[in-house]
Amino acid sequence: MKCEKAQQNIILVTYGELPDEQMASLEEHLAGCEACSRELQAQLALHEALALNPVADPSPNLLASARMRLDEALDTIPPHGLLTRLRSNLFGWLGYMQSAPGLMTLLVGAGLSVGFLSGISTLRYQVAHQPRLPSPVVLSNTTNGTIANVSGIVQTPNSAIVQVTYNRVVPETVQGSLDDPQIRQLLLIGTKSAATNGVRTDSVALLANECRAGRQCLGEQDGGGIRSALLVSLRYDKSPAVRLNALDGLQPYVVEDQRVRDAVLEALMHDASPQVRTRAISLLQPVESDSSVRKVMRTVSTTDENPYIRNVSTHALAGTADIQ
Repeated sequence: MKCEKAQQNIILVTYGELPDEQMASLEEHLAGCEACSRELQAQLALHEALALNPVADPSPNLLASARMRLDEALDTIPPHGLLTRLRSNLFGWLGYMQSAPGLMTLLVGAGLSVGFLSGISTLRYQVAHQPRLPSPVVLSNTTNGTIANVSGIVQTPNSAIVQVTYNRVVPETVQGSLDDPQIRQLLLIGTKSAATNGVRTDSVALLANECRAGRQCLGEQDGGGIRSALLVSLRYDKSPAVRLNALDGLQPYVVEDQRVRDAVLEALMHDASPQVRTRAISLLQPVESDSSVRKVMRTVSTTDENPYIRNVSTHALAGTADIQ
């Protein structure tokens, strides 16, 4: 996979939309491309930052401000000449009188003077240009919440009206069963965009419980990306507690899913936490006879800096030899 394709897949991973069959090739590319790995971390950080700033609805003051600007722009248009105004008003009144024959007869009989039309034109001009009262202050989205930031300030030209747009951080709560798609989706978001490490740990733990119980983690189509989310947490989350929970959720699939097995082997080789590496060894027990697993354990048993992990790996290799 080239970096250009990997960059596109990283965006899909961030939103949990990358198809399951494409995840393996992306993970293989990330393992050998430091630039793309940094891009994934940056995308996850950006996604987390954006989640803290909800999209603000347009303010009702925007429409009022636009109308006032339109009226002021029309006021700057030079007035038409007297003959043009008289002609426009004459045609307008003739059209009105055609729909009212009685009125037309009365006006024709009495005579329609130019002074009468001029008076009507003057009255209309005065009404259109009379001073306008200031618009009242209108607040939208007045729900209680902390003001996160001010995103815009617009002052209406030639007036004292100021429109201030701001964003609030308003917490919301949703309650439902773990089988509810909305709850599962929020938990998936919590694995990447949680406000604290504790929330991220709880999200991964709940999803891992679903996998261990054999529910909602059968695959990308049935599980809504839960298994893929656990793989991402195992590889990239900075909290050892989160990575341990991810391992527990992936345990039932070490035998059948090559991606899971590779991720556990990678954790055994490179994870910074001794607890995570020890837990990875126990997960690999059902597949210790696999050649790739034996190769990694042999390397760990001789090169790992932790004596306990070297000892556990050695015993696992000895058990494999007894089986053979």
